[in-house]
Amino acid sequence: MANAGHKPKPDPARLLVFTLLTQVNREGAYANLRLPELLEASNLEERDRAFATELAYGTLRMQGKHDVLIEAKADRPFNELDPGIVDCLRMGIHQLFEMRVSDHAAVSESVEIARAVMGESKGSFINALLRAASADLQFYEKYENLKVEDPAKALSVIYSHPEWIVRSFYDGLGDWHDVEKLLAADNLPALPNLIAWPGKSTVDELLDEGATKLSGTQFGATAHQMPGLYKAIRERRAGVQDRGSQWVAEIFRNTAAEPATLSWLDMCAGPGGKASALYNMLHVDRPEDLFTANEPSEHRARLVSHVIPEEHVIMHRGQDLPLLGKTYDRIIIDAPCTGLGALRRRPEARWRRTPTDLKELVLIQKELLDSAVSILNSGGILAYVTCSPHLFETKIQVVDVLRRHDEMELLPIKEFLPTQIPTSVLTPEGCVQLWTHQNVSDSMFMSLLRKKV
Repeated sequence: MANAGHKPKPDPARLLVFTLLTQVNREGAYANLRLPELLEASNLEERDRAFATELAYGTLRMQGKHDVLIEAKADRPFNELDPGIVDCLRMGIHQLFEMRVSDHAAVSESVEIARAVMGESKGSFINALLRAASADLQFYEKYENLKVEDPAKALSVIYSHPEWIVRSFYDGLGDWHDVEKLLAADNLPALPNLIAWPGKSTVDELLDEGATKLSGTQFGATAHQMPGLYKAIRERRAGVQDRGSQWVAEIFRNTAAEPATLSWLDMCAGPGGKASALYNMLHVDRPEDLFTANEPSEHRARLVSHVIPEEHVIMHRGQDLPLLGKTYDRIIIDAPCTGLGALRRRPEARWRRTPTDLKELVLIQKELLDSAVSILNSGGILAYVTCSPHLFETKIQVVDVLRRHDEMELLPIKEFLPTQIPTSVLTPEGCVQLWTHQNVSDSMFMSLLRKKV
């Protein structure tokens, strides 16, 4: 084994990634929050930072695929392996199969990490397993050949998504080739989308600092550096918001055409992306309208108050809002959901969600919808939004609320669709369903419901 008997000299970039994997997989940390902190505290040069970022996010996305190989090559059951060994192997296998790293470096550098963190015997085990893996680089071909016989299982392994998520995507798309394109898109790094909040900043200001125009949006740009390096972001005059969320905000704003003053409620506002977009749009062209952002979590409510005036923020459970005795003309529910539409931006999310979570979230969504209907004024419009394309969280949820509330009707979104948004986003029922591989956005869903007069 390389360097056996010598003091381990782990590569700092790889050691940082191992630390991140431990914190994400074992302690519940969020990679998009923790990785920047680890990089900031490191002395890594820019090239090594880029390598660490690619290895970290890539390993987290593809670890389900890597686990299949580990299980096949290990001399003991997977669930009996030390968690540190598993994460170290995932890193090594990712370098072997998914990155431009030589076989020798992928193996030897992983062994050095293991020796430094876990001891000599663990390093020997990892050395043996990675050498076996490097001698079988055609291992995954069997899953390519399985696509016709069992597409869900094959695609689950090849693109490293839990099989229940793969099947849910097929339920929404109805075509395995389309599903494969979506899974591939989930595994591609996504540049941050920015939004220039109307009245506070402009797209041109972001472009002047190196961003590029985000097509299809009125206020959007794509960042080509860390968002915090843009002056408008630092000064809280602009925000980070996916193209899909910007489209949702623009569509919902367009439901107000009449001059009469309207009252607006964002029922689940934290951390404040859509709330800030809507508030600033309305502040510019409908300043007399009344806007309220509700968020039950104290921490998230505080984040909302950082991007819209604090006096517009309230903190209640959405289910309890009817107790306040207030009603609204426009309500948006950006509902708590599985987040299956944002897996490209949250690499660990696919491993944390389960079908049990889905059942619990569907119930919460139902309660929030019932609450919103009860405080919606006659003739008012309710927007139901999820960052998930799962049918139980989208179409089925809408059908169910219409069944429970005969005073509500589905409102076709087409008449409120801004001209820059393609009509291909519309479903036959008149809702919006975005797909990451088709729209280069999170796979968001939106429906509009109106309370009959």
